[in-house]
Amino acid sequence: MNSETKTCQNCKQNFVIEPEDFQFYEKIKVLQPTWCPECRMIRRMIIRNERVLYRRPCKGLGHNEEVISIYSADKPFNVYDQKLWWSDEWDSLQFGKTYDFSRPFFEQFKELWETVPLLALSNSNAINSDYCNVADQSKDSYMTSGSFKIENTHYSNRVYTVKDSMDLYVGFRNELCYECVHCSDCYRVVYGKQCIGCTDSYFLYDCRNCSNCFGCTNLRNKNHCIFNKQYTKEDYLKKISEFNLGSAKQIEKLSKEFNNVYFKSIHKYATILKSVNVIGDNVSDAKNCKVCFDITEGGEDCKYVHWGGLQTKDVYDGGPGVGIIDLSYEIVDTGLQGSNIAFTNVVYGSHNVRYALFCHNSSNIFGCIGLRNKNYCILNKQYSKEEYEELIPRVIKHMNHMPYIDERDRQYRYGEFFPPSISPFCYNESIAQDYFPLTREKALERGYKWRELDERHYKTTKKAVDLPDNIKEVTDEILKEIIECVHKGECNDGCTIAFKIMPAELQFYQRLNLPLPRFCFNCRHVRRLQERNPLKLWHRGCMCDYEVYPNTRRHKHHLDGRCPNEFETSYSSERKEIVYCEQCYNAEVV
Repeated sequence: MNSETKTCQNCKQNFVIEPEDFQFYEKIKVLQPTWCPECRMIRRMIIRNERVLYRRPCKGLGHNEEVISIYSADKPFNVYDQKLWWSDEWDSLQFGKTYDFSRPFFEQFKELWETVPLLALSNSNAINSDYCNVADQSKDSYMTSGSFKIENTHYSNRVYTVKDSMDLYVGFRNELCYECVHCSDCYRVVYGKQCIGCTDSYFLYDCRNCSNCFGCTNLRNKNHCIFNKQYTKEDYLKKISEFNLGSAKQIEKLSKEFNNVYFKSIHKYATILKSVNVIGDNVSDAKNCKVCFDITEGGEDCKYVHWGGLQTKDVYDGGPGVGIIDLSYEIVDTGLQGSNIAFTNVVYGSHNVRYALFCHNSSNIFGCIGLRNKNYCILNKQYSKEEYEELIPRVIKHMNHMPYIDERDRQYRYGEFFPPSISPFCYNESIAQDYFPLTREKALERGYKWRELDERHYKTTKKAVDLPDNIKEVTDEILKEIIECVHKGECNDGCTIAFKIMPAELQFYQRLNLPLPRFCFNCRHVRRLQERNPLKLWHRGCMCDYEVYPNTRRHKHHLDGRCPNEFETSYSSERKEIVYCEQCYNAEVV
């Protein structure tokens, strides 16, 4: 079978379907996609709100209290709190509907979505973590999302097995870390990026197994280094004490110095560890994976997957949130012992599922919401095994003959993910705005919904610029203050305008001798996002050139001049970083 070029019905750009792709679509029994990979990723992201929270009433079953929710109060949904949703007080089958062959499937699914009770926050097995969303097994944590197995973790996103940490983005197995991006197996690392196995260090980039280092890049197995210069232990400790790291002004100054060092450092075209035949970035323990990002602890035979791993196998278009699953397609936050699943969001421990939301430990279900321990259901209506198997082919045929058509004439047949128009979230409420930011005008032009942010009328008691410079000057009185963010709501980062310092947060800053933040949580989150590379790849060549960059040694794979190697990388050619192929990088760094 040959490759085939298609035109995306969303962005109108061409994309290629490879022979291996056709084989996968045949295996999972879906038609080839009509949207390009990037548009498919955005479409999945639009169904996921991680960090935009609201207060709204919970009115189910005689309850009438206010809850924190990802759904704003003006949205037509039936929202339950954690205790009620997971209880036996209601039955999801009572909302079942008989399939109507005179109407498009997605129209019927949207009505079901607006009827079946929804979790206020997607937060399972939580202990004292009421403000965590898209989280599983969180304890004593706050405002952390996209997480799994965390404890005492605050203001973080996309973290796994993290403890006693704050302000992290994409982190695995870290403890006592702060303001780190793409770091794993680290302890007490502050202001780190792309570091593995480092301890007791500040301002690191691409360092591995280093301890007591400051302002360093590209180091391996080093101790007591400052800006890549070796010190004795005594001189190192003396120099560090002179830096006055509890001062906000000093941290800002040192951050600028480190930024200069960062751009002079060598950057490997991609961070791919202990993997075979992988194209993507930030991937470990994987095999035969293409265009995959942020994968840890195993992935095999996957394509177009991001934020996942944990022994994921044979998955296309997965994420964010994919793990312990096989043979699945177009899924979000799905897995934990799942297989043969397509077009889902928050589906755990299930098998043979198509078009489902918030369903757990269920099998042979189609177009269902909120089911637990159920089998042979369509639109939340129970059928016998024989009835289900007879009806499903008819439903699929109907979806193809009567597609859902949105306001931009985009057609959705069987094999397409949920249309953005039926998502409960507007573009700027969803994580699509994090990774593919648009202006209001551009979002509406592309057929996406947009929500005007609620006006905030906080009466601030202290400006961020008036906070004590050094953490040693801060007392518990700061807990009473409402602090005005430096951005004052004038940025495009979803600024909350004002913020408070929580008791556990203050204790963390004092324990690690860190100055108080000057920006609100949302603005800090966006700054960390800007530290990561995009979820896309460019084809380009190695920048190693003896006439341009002073390498430490001659590289064996080319005799002189510029390296001839080419690769797929998440560094675009417009970036300032010096990007090397694996051979040149290893010759200089490893």
